[in-house]
Amino acid sequence: MNLQKICAELNGIVISTGDYIIEQRKAFSKDTVEIKALNQLVSYVDINAEKQLVEKLSLLLPEAGFITEENTSDKGSKAYNWIIDPLDGTTNFIHDLPVYSVSVALAKGEEILVGVVYELGRKELFTAWKDGGAWLNGQPIRVSGENALSKSLIATGFPYYDFQQMEAYINVLKQLLKSTHGLRRMGSAAVDMAYVACGRFEGFFEYGLHAWDIAAGILLVKEAGGQVVDFKGEDDYLFGETIISGNADIHQDLLKLIKSEF
Repeated sequence: MNLQKICAELNGIVISTGDYIIEQRKAFSKDTVEIKALNQLVSYVDINAEKQLVEKLSLLLPEAGFITEENTSDKGSKAYNWIIDPLDGTTNFIHDLPVYSVSVALAKGEEILVGVVYELGRKELFTAWKDGGAWLNGQPIRVSGENALSKSLIATGFPYYDFQQMEAYINVLKQLLKSTHGLRRMGSAAVDMAYVACGRFEGFFEYGLHAWDIAAGILLVKEAGGQVVDFKGEDDYLFGETIISGNADIHQDLLKLIKSEF
């Protein structure tokens, strides 16, 4: 399997879907929004974007299955799977906040082989394939070289449906607010991890995530020289719903702090 070639073709597919989303935003109405569950919103744009991706990716790799946020494919999980979030940051999109993305990964089991995140506000295309490095609009990227938490900018995502660990999460925030350059909540985990990969953030952590939120970002961070673990410091992050990413030093600092609270 030529992963570099697959990634190149995937880039075109993702950009095309991104262009559709950008065009739809111009005349988008909140009246079209539906509620899937508590604080989980969806619109026709999410659904149509996912259908476009599923259709084109089925042609690109017919033997692969799909793990998707909006469940638009009946082609269930297989040895190889496309893991798709057609619009990561839907709430931002609905409110016209310019941070949302298309996120697509190809996985073999839990091993991510190809990952693409297209941030639509700045039209930044983050790409990676296994052992091929990480790239931003065709230029190589690396994680930050900062080794001091006190000089780091950290990204996170606020809990929006699972509030059982809220107290532990708030305690972590309190400590990070006092010991870093600051915290940021962009509203798209895919973008958060892409920004870790290119060194804009030193680290990122969140709980309550799904595979489609982070699959592409996992490979971007790893191929950019970073580390990814779950809240226990282990590798159950793709489907385990907790994740920490960063460079070798900062991810360890975050892990130590999170372990002390969770």
